[in-house]
Amino acid sequence: MNILYFGGQKSGKSSLASKKALELSSNKKPIYVATYDNSFGDKSMQNRIDKHINDRENEFDSIEEPKDLTKVIKKGETYIVDCVSMWLFNNLQEKEEDLKEQLKTVCNKEANIVFVLNDVSCGVIPFDSESRRFVDFSGLIGQELVSLCDEVYEAKYGLEKRLK
Repeated sequence: MNILYFGGQKSGKSSLASKKALELSSNKKPIYVATYDNSFGDKSMQNRIDKHINDRENEFDSIEEPKDLTKVIKKGETYIVDCVSMWLFNNLQEKEEDLKEQLKTVCNKEANIVFVLNDVSCGVIPFDSESRRFVDFSGLIGQELVSLCDEVYEAKYGLEKRLK
């Protein structure tokens, strides 16, 4: 089963997605795929990462994979990919079709995958080209995920609304 949770910053999407992954996993821990590449030395982001690690350390096994999800998604497991937005950021230089193909490949594996995506579609069009590419990719990849997922949830203020 493939499931997508999307929402704005601090909307509760990671917590809701974690709960869903725990429900889907049978008698073993689900696997948390952390996609953030912390090579930038951003202390604020490190604090966010540390919070996520602390929140999940007893209930999830963790893998860090910032670029190639096909390396870590295996048949018969339950995963949470948190988050697709960071994965996109790490892959901004890749072609849209290559990223879509990577998602198709992992979604075709016999595994439970819960994806988390930041919704950045409600803002203004950014001035710089790299930011525009990120926002465009977020929308295009989000549409691809919606088509690949069995269930889609919007998260707002810790509440979820099923859209598909």
